[in-house]
Amino acid sequence: MAVLALLVVIGVLSSFYQVPANSVGVVQRFGKYLDTTQPGLNFKLPFGLDKVTQVEVRRQLKLEFGYGTAGATNEYQYNEDYSEMEKEKNMVTGDLNAAVVEWVVQFHIEEARDYVFNFLEPQDTMRDMSEAVMREVIGDRSIDEVLTVGRQEIEVKALERMQLIVHALKMGVRIDQIQLGNVNPPAEVKDSFDEVNRAQQQKESSINQANGEYNRVIPEARGKAEQSISQAEGYATQRVNQAQGDASRFTALLTEYQKAPEVTKKRIYLETLTEVLPSIPGKIIVDDRVPQFLPMMHLQQKATTPATTPLRPAR
Repeated sequence: MAVLALLVVIGVLSSFYQVPANSVGVVQRFGKYLDTTQPGLNFKLPFGLDKVTQVEVRRQLKLEFGYGTAGATNEYQYNEDYSEMEKEKNMVTGDLNAAVVEWVVQFHIEEARDYVFNFLEPQDTMRDMSEAVMREVIGDRSIDEVLTVGRQEIEVKALERMQLIVHALKMGVRIDQIQLGNVNPPAEVKDSFDEVNRAQQQKESSINQANGEYNRVIPEARGKAEQSISQAEGYATQRVNQAQGDASRFTALLTEYQKAPEVTKKRIYLETLTEVLPSIPGKIIVDDRVPQFLPMMHLQQKATTPATTPLRPAR
């Protein structure tokens, strides 16, 4: 009776199991897939007839390459063998240069049944696949792309490649992100690479300074050229307008002269004298109709006198 009671107690205790909130339970009966149970208290056949594997489908998982985060609860998160960790991050680029590449793969379990049944060690398999994919992507690019401008493209290409592989193999996982960490040349040649980078930066700085000077000088020269052209065009317009005005004035005078030659001639003569005489010093105007005699000395004295002799009107 005691044995029977013990069996009953063991059977009752082994008939129920608890699934955490972030997991599902994959139930196997005699090793064959039976069901996938949701979080909470669930029932199964006792005495090992049903076996339950809990799979964390609501947890973000990651695989680290070339480095490891201390305190990780996932045994596959990083390679605990330091020598293997160093090997997995040493790569060769497409132009046969060496590079040290660290990266992380973030994923979650999408199909618990495929994750449990299709691969014996799915995360270990994913580590091998991720390393192979990253070496392939790095091997298609130059060292400059790997170290500088090609990081984002490398992440995108590696992510696309990994997603295709895990989907084709029905691993039951979804790759969310691949992110590069530290990417450096090997320690033995790091100083040389740094020197090259500094030279490239100085080159870019010189080019930018030259472009800035070009952008300053060329617009200034163009502005001066346009200003000179505008001044020349304005002067040409002024001269043309002046010539046209003189021609119009001459035409008007000719018309008046043809109407009254004597009057016009006299008017022109008087206007000319009005313009010319004020600029002549020591002027003496003699009317030939009035007989006069001025001693030579008096004329010379008058000629040297700065004051202007008053004009005698002609009669």
